Parts: sequence; C-alpha cells; structure tokens
Amino acid sequence: MTGVAQGPLAGVRIIEISSFVAVPLAGMTLAQLGAEVIRVDPVGGAADYKRWPVTDDGDSIYWAGLNKGKQSVAVDMRATEGQELIRTLIADAGVLITNVAGRAWHSYDELVGLRPDLIHVEISGRGDGSTGVDYTVNAAVGFPLVTGPANLATPVNHVLPAWDVTCGLYAALAVVTAVRNREVTGAGQQIAIPLENVALATAGNLSFLTEVMVGGSERRRIGNSLYGQYGQNFTSSDGVVFMLVALTGRHFRDLAELTGTTKAVAALGEALGADFTDEGQRYRHRDALTGLFTLWFAERSAQDITDALTQTSVLWERYRSFAEVAADERVTANPLFTTLDQPRIGEYLAPGLPISIDGSYPPATPAPALGDHTATVLERLGLSGAEIERLTGAGTVA
Repeated sequence: MTGVAQGPLAGVRIIEISSFVAVPLAGMTLAQLGAEVIRVDPVGGAADYKRWPVTDDGDSIYWAGLNKGKQSVAVDMRATEGQELIRTLIADAGVLITNVAGRAWHSYDELVGLRPDLIHVEISGRGDGSTGVDYTVNAAVGFPLVTGPANLATPVNHVLPAWDVTCGLYAALAVVTAVRNREVTGAGQQIAIPLENVALATAGNLSFLTEVMVGGSERRRIGNSLYGQYGQNFTSSDGVVFMLVALTGRHFRDLAELTGTTKAVAALGEALGADFTDEGQRYRHRDALTGLFTLWFAERSAQDITDALTQTSVLWERYRSFAEVAADERVTANPLFTTLDQPRIGEYLAPGLPISIDGSYPPATPAPALGDHTATVLERLGLSGAEIERLTGAGTVA
C-alpha cells in the first residue's frame, strides 16, 4: 500500500470523497502526516481525474500531484450496493472528508447511526448551502477589484486558487483537532467549512472588510505596490524585473544608499513635509520615491543589481517563470523535493510535506491509479475473493 508508514497521525484512517482542490489537498496533507487516507471515487473517476495538465497519453499530472500517498477505491456510487459499501468503509474508518455535498447517503445524520463517534468534515460552496468554487467565491469577496494596475477598470482574477488551498488546510486542521477531541472525550464531530466563509474570514482578518466598516474607506488598486509599506518592482537595463520591499527604516535607508539617493530622499521629504522614517509616509509618497530609485535600476544589468542588493538588508527577488523555478537549486537542491517515479506520469522532483519534522521532510510517495486498492481495502472489510469478484463483475467496484 502507498502512504506514510509512520508520522504524527499514524493509526488514523480517513475516507475521502472529493474532487478538484480543497479536499484532495486536505487528504494529501493528512496522508503526509502519517494518516491512512483512502480516496473513494466513482467508477471511471471523479470530475478531476482527467483534469489538465495531462501527459501526451491523457493521464492527469494535476490528479497525481494532489493525491500522493493515498489509496484508491473505485465504486459505483449510484448503485445502492455501492453506497452501502462506502458507508461501511466510512463507519470502519471513523473519519470522512468530502466536498461532494448534498448526498443524503453519506451525510452526517445518516452515518452517525453507524458510527456514533464519527468525524464528518464537509466542505461546501457557501454558508447558505448554495454552490460556489474558488473563482466565483473570489469574485464575490472583492479581491479581483483590487488586483492589477491602478488605472484598470476591469476585474482581475489571480491564478492561485487561494481559497481552495486555504480551505483544504483548514479541513486538515479540523480533522487533526477532531481526532484529538475524540481521543479525549470519545465524541465525534460534525464539521462544516463553507469555502466562501474561508474567503470572508480571510478578508476580515486581513482588514480588507474592517477598514470599510471602521473607517469608511475602500481599498484601491495599487498595482505592484505594497499596501501600507514601501514596495515596488523595478526593471534592469537588460529587461529583468525585480520586486523590492522595504519594511523597516533600515531597509529603506539601505535602498536610498544603494541607489545614491539619500540626499534626494531627504530633500523630497522636506519639500513634501513628509517623515520617511514613518512607513505610512513612505507608502503615501511611494510614486515620488519610486521616481527617485528607478534610474539606478534602469542603468544597471540584472547581475549588477543582484550583486549590489545581496550586500544590503533590502528584501528583494527577481521575477521568475515556473520553468526557471523548476530548474533552480531552490527546487533541485531542496530536501523538500525528492525524485518520484510516478506511474503513468514519469520521473520528476516532487514535494513532500513542506514541514520539517525532527529535522527531515516527509517525502513524496506516488499517487495511485484509480481503483488500485479496491480489492485490498474490501478484503480488510472481510469480503471474500469470490464476493469481490462478483462485485467487480457486476460493475459495482472497479
């Protein structure tokens, strides 16, 4: 079987019924922490089984990436006998994580009668029970209207499915705390995590909503500037773009000294009546400051800029493509990444759990093919070989 043999969650068994990002990420994270995670899919695969990117043969690189270390069982979820098999699996494991909401046969109310201490974690789209995915939730929360260039009039979606990722990690945390609670009290829990609530909570926690409620002001687009601080991108003479951030007074002084603008910055502050030791003042007059710094970057090559910035306290990095990152030593020499021979996909450097435990990172293990562990899991439930063969022949399992 796949999966991490040892880890903080060794001995915890979890059934996952899912699709796309949030719950698959939660399940993979829990597997990387040592839990035995069994993903149950319909025969033929769920909606994400062939999701892009795919290999030339049509195998999903995406699916393999989010299901590392799990076991896979394929069951006809429309058939009554298939549903009963899955219910038995859930009752045996005692933990279900799912974002396939609205199915009465694997609802908490139905399953708790089979397993009174059941931990049931369900991710939904919105708090009112209606549907929602990352991009629609993001549109409803406000972020696309403050993303992008300052003079843009249309919304801009970000590429990262931030709410799916955040929601998945909340789901993993919910399982860990519920397992701990069950160990202490003997009681299970019904846990609901609406994707929209995760986005709304984050927008509130980061003050995007609070500044409207308290101050009456609404966040505006500021391009690549850093809200409330001084941060901006600059382009070298050979066309390489750098992002610089000056969070502290020392950072800002070093940036002025690096660019030879210390006296000019002081004169600008005097002319504007601004105190640039204050981060809010640096943010308020960011465009004027950027005008002072830009020439230094435009007159120098990327290598010269890199060498100079390395000698300062300024926070910086050059913008890189995914292709550049994949070939960079931050991946190739990073113990987070190990060589993984993924069946159907090929050999590549794959990340394990991005948490070092006792000095090492739990490594990546291959994702299964659909239904790889169906027979093994059913045998553990006590089904005979003949019974499994009958179910397979009937198309109830695959």
